[in-house]
Amino acid sequence: MLYLVIIIAFIAKTQAVIIKHEHHNYQAMTNVLKAIHKQWPHITNLYTIGKSIENRELWVLEISDNPGRHEKGEPEFKYVGNMHGNEVVSREILLHLAYYLCSQYDSNYEVGNLVDSTRIHILPSMNPDGREGSKVDCNGIVGRSNKNGCDLNRNFPDLLNPRISGKCTKPEKETKAVMKWISSIPFVLSAGLHSGTTVVNYPYDSIKGKPTINKYSKSPDDDVFRQVSKAYAYAHPTMHKGRPNCTSWPANYFKDGITNGAQWYAIQGGMQDYNYFTSNCFDVTVELSCCKFPMASKLQKEWKDQKPALIAYMKQVHKGIKGVITDRCGSGIAGAEIRVNKREKSIFSAKFGDYWRLLVKGEYTIQISAKGYKNARRKSVQVSEQVKIVNFILYKSTADNTYSPCGTISGHVNIAQPESVEVICVASDNRKFTTYPNSIGFYIYSVVPGNYVLWVKSGNAVIFEKQNVAVLPGQSYDVSFTSAKRLN
Repeated sequence: MLYLVIIIAFIAKTQAVIIKHEHHNYQAMTNVLKAIHKQWPHITNLYTIGKSIENRELWVLEISDNPGRHEKGEPEFKYVGNMHGNEVVSREILLHLAYYLCSQYDSNYEVGNLVDSTRIHILPSMNPDGREGSKVDCNGIVGRSNKNGCDLNRNFPDLLNPRISGKCTKPEKETKAVMKWISSIPFVLSAGLHSGTTVVNYPYDSIKGKPTINKYSKSPDDDVFRQVSKAYAYAHPTMHKGRPNCTSWPANYFKDGITNGAQWYAIQGGMQDYNYFTSNCFDVTVELSCCKFPMASKLQKEWKDQKPALIAYMKQVHKGIKGVITDRCGSGIAGAEIRVNKREKSIFSAKFGDYWRLLVKGEYTIQISAKGYKNARRKSVQVSEQVKIVNFILYKSTADNTYSPCGTISGHVNIAQPESVEVICVASDNRKFTTYPNSIGFYIYSVVPGNYVLWVKSGNAVIFEKQNVAVLPGQSYDVSFTSAKRLN
């Protein structure tokens, strides 16, 4: 009997999570997210960024090889779904994406590599209240807005065309939660997922000073946005063909399956422009399907169509350049400004001094600046298909800080009466430092990075010598002397 109980308990503990191709209301979605986290706690972190008007959690599932923290040098990525409550396809495919990434982590090289090299955040539903009030309807609007009747994709602060008066001009509770989320994590790339047609829509969403004009509004990184948008569209079986054939917009044609937001139709207060203006994050809007709330029988095909595109888009976070900006002692410099020649947008380094700058193939000049430090510049940086690592060391702008120590040289002088000798450290610029070992022969120097020569002198005679002592930032080196190495 005991043996049977143990077997049953083991089966219950290891039973795999199963997600069906069906519609998940708020409680069902919550149960799925918790089940995924419980099944794969070593690569997931389930957290909430806030609550909706009706007090529902805005759940985010993080997927990473080290969940719960930012890893130095690893880019942050996010997907946001169900922003319009009646556009439910995004919620369902994001649940399946989360399951797919976790269940394939140990056996699928592509998935394992993506999870190991990227911190992925999935918000399946930004508007859970709207979703609870919606129903099966391809072209309807019931449930589109949040509980206060506000369209969340018109509710973000708009730096091109600020909205001064009217309903919903101030950010709603759900919008504020996403804004705080964007500012708290150094996201590099993201996408908001919608339905109503099939196309990838990229910034800008309007023309400065002309918020209602439907005309191409080019951002400083238009080429980057076109590149990442095409990555999604061409990995989708039909999107790149540019003919959605939706009953709501039967005549629509989008070359390569992508469109500039303002050229398609101008809006104010969109999430993608807000990301680009206020953070390092490049964000696009993906319209997944013609039908906003399809029958459950259609969901499996939607997942099959979107899966390769979702993966292909995530991989775009590993394009351009990345690196770490440190001081001469190896400490990361947060908030350093990274500028690229002929591009207006700057990005800023994260807390460890790490940065990521999405770029298309080409040759660039990179300039780094930070308060209290001299500017650094790197010319002729060649960017290809693979991300290029470009690290920088910044030096203090004041001479008083030139020789701040950040490494040590220490050791023992193993002779009789070691306190009677002196240890002289000579830097590559001929600066000399002198110290005296204690009664057991121990000595220590705090030094700046560089190359050194050490002498041990007794009176006027050099009795030991050690050349080419290379000190790296933050490192300690043992240089000891024994009578066997004594100079004659």
